[in-house]
Amino acid sequence: MIKYLFRKMATTHIDIIGSSTSPCVIGHEVELTDDIVAEEGYCLAVRALEDKEVYNQLEDIHGRFNTIVTGTTFVGALGVREALKGYRGHIPESIKKGDKLCILNMGGILGECTSAHPSLGLPLHVEVLGGVRSRVNGTSKAARVQDHALPPVASLRTSAPIIAISGTAMDTGKTRASAAVIRGLTEHGYRVAAAKLTGAALLRDLRAMENNGAIAVSSFSRAGVVTSAGKEIVPRAKAVISYLNDFNPDVIVVELGDGFIGHYGVDDFLLDSELGHFVCADVVAATDLAGAWAADHLFTNRYKRPIAVMVGPVTDNGVGSDYITSTLGVPAHNAIQDPHGLVDSVIERLRMWMNKHLPKIQELVA
Repeated sequence: MIKYLFRKMATTHIDIIGSSTSPCVIGHEVELTDDIVAEEGYCLAVRALEDKEVYNQLEDIHGRFNTIVTGTTFVGALGVREALKGYRGHIPESIKKGDKLCILNMGGILGECTSAHPSLGLPLHVEVLGGVRSRVNGTSKAARVQDHALPPVASLRTSAPIIAISGTAMDTGKTRASAAVIRGLTEHGYRVAAAKLTGAALLRDLRAMENNGAIAVSSFSRAGVVTSAGKEIVPRAKAVISYLNDFNPDVIVVELGDGFIGHYGVDDFLLDSELGHFVCADVVAATDLAGAWAADHLFTNRYKRPIAVMVGPVTDNGVGSDYITSTLGVPAHNAIQDPHGLVDSVIERLRMWMNKHLPKIQELVA
C-alpha cells in the first residue's frame, strides 16, 4: 500500500540529472517534496555521502559521464537491479527524506543493495533529499518514468526485419557487435534503426548506435521501464519496435542486455513466436566454448532457429572460432578483428529473410 507524507515543497539546485530519469523532463532547478512513493520509476533527489574509486561515474541525460564525490547532488529513478557482474538491489517498502539508499547502476538507479560484486566493492551511498516533481500535461506531479511511456503493443502486424544481438551474459561484447553491424549495414546502404530492449537504463549504448549510423534509436526506457528485470518485456519490446518502424527503416538492430539465462527478459523475447517471425538473424556473443555450446543448444532446442553468427571473446583467436565453425557449424567472426565477415554473414541472412517474407508483408500492408 502506498503511503504519502504530506509536507511543504521546496526548490533546490541539483548538480546532475541521471540518465535513468531521461523520459521525464527534469531541469537542474527542481521542486522537491517529502511525498515520496517507494515504487519503480519515481524520481528522487539525493546527495552522495562518500567518495569511491571504482564505479563512481554517473551518466547524465546528455549521455555524459560525471564523477560523483561527497556532496554531489543528483536526480535518479527508483528501480531494481539483478546484475550478475554488478549489483543486486531492490526498492525498500517505504522511503522518507534523510534515508540512505545506494546507486545501483551508472544511470542513477536507486535502491537498497542486497548483494555486491567484489570487483566493484560496496555501492556508493546517498542521502534522500526528497521526491521530485515535474509537469505532465501542464500539471505538477511526482516525476515518474512511466508517465512518459509508449503504450504496450500486444501484437505486431508487420515490421522491418530484425537483427537480434544477444549473449550468454552481460559484458560479452554485444554492444561492440551491435556497433559493427549497424555501421556495416549503413555502409551497404541500408537505413538502420536500433534499440536496446533489455537491461538497466543507460544512454551510452544508444549513443553508440547513433554514432555508427542508426537513423533512429530507442530503448526499454521509452516504454516506461527503468530496468527490464522481472518485467513483462515482450509487449514493451513490441512497442519500441513499432515506434522505430515509423521511421521506415530497412532493418532494425536490437541489442538484448544481460544473457538468455537471467532476470531481464531476454529469454521471453527470444521465445516469442511473433517477434521470432521478424528476426532475420540472431547474432550471439559468448565468452568461452562452454557458453558457445550452450548458446547453440538453446537456439536449436528452445528458440527453434539457427544462430546466424557467433561473436564475443570466444572468437578472439582461432581456437574458439575453429570449434564454433567446425563442431557447431555456426559462422564465427570477431567484431573487432573481422567486422566485414560479421556484416557479410548478417546481410546473407537478411537477404534470405527478405526474399522469403517481404512479398507476404507487402500483401498484408496493402
